Amino acid sequence: MSGERVLLTGASGFVGRHLLRDLTARGYRVRVASRGTAQEITGAEHVAIGDLGTPIDWQPLLDGVDHVVHSAGLAHADGAIAEERYRAVNTEATLALARAAQAAGIRRFVFLSSIRAQSGPIASQPLTEADTPTPTDAYGRSKLAAEQGLARLDLDWVALRPVLIYGPGVKANMAALLKLARLPVPLPLGALSARRSLLAIENLAEAVAFALSESCPARRSYILADPEPLSVAQMLAAMRAGLGRGPGLIPVPSVLLALAARLTRRGDAYERLANGLVASPAALISAGWRPPAETKAALARLAAQQTGAG
Repeated sequence: MSGERVLLTGASGFVGRHLLRDLTARGYRVRVASRGTAQEITGAEHVAIGDLGTPIDWQPLLDGVDHVVHSAGLAHADGAIAEERYRAVNTEATLALARAAQAAGIRRFVFLSSIRAQSGPIASQPLTEADTPTPTDAYGRSKLAAEQGLARLDLDWVALRPVLIYGPGVKANMAALLKLARLPVPLPLGALSARRSLLAIENLAEAVAFALSESCPARRSYILADPEPLSVAQMLAAMRAGLGRGPGLIPVPSVLLALAARLTRRGDAYERLANGLVASPAALISAGWRPPAETKAALARLAAQQTGAG
């Protein structure tokens, strides 16, 4: 890997920032393609690009590049985003870059897809790659279409389907859970026993590095998750352990929690908390991926770090 050049997209985002630091630390020379300014990118060559939904001439950016890590895209949102917009950014832009990579003779193309390419937000059974993909929204369909397009190219590609990612700087759902954990009061969530798969950012970075190696079998998609799924109660207990506190969780019956959620118009959020989504990373582990972070310990560190950062 020493001296090999990687084109990284999406380096200004939560995931991309971590990948940039990790790839650089591993000895890769990183060329960043992003809409951000050069001042926002440190430790790498920066090339400005336009909106992914518009045509981009990728060929000059691939000059002298050995591998591509494509983490840029339109993130999943609960708000109304047109299906055409998701397809333009997550599908067509990905395949345009992949076709350019094929023409340039790139050795490995790593695509950050999503578990939503395979499933909706909840799943009644543990997910594996053997299951028929059944995305339930425009975001998931756009990611799956990109994977299907990659399969039609003469290119060594690996698609990673991460579950909910957590780490320093995380926002959205995991940030909300951290906020709950920091509250100095007991929480009525002790009865939430459905397990959900999570992914530590350091485990994601290790998976991307593995996917770039010849040791990782290419031309397929892999589920990416920490090996141990946890219930929301276990997540909160781990976070509070990182704060030096006990779990402080009260097992309020789920029927009462569901009623309270409906009355406060938080029914959708409750459904995600109360129902599980377990995704098995067994295929990637069997291929040789070794996740360095253990989930409960990583959640404890995250809570301590986030609190320390204010």
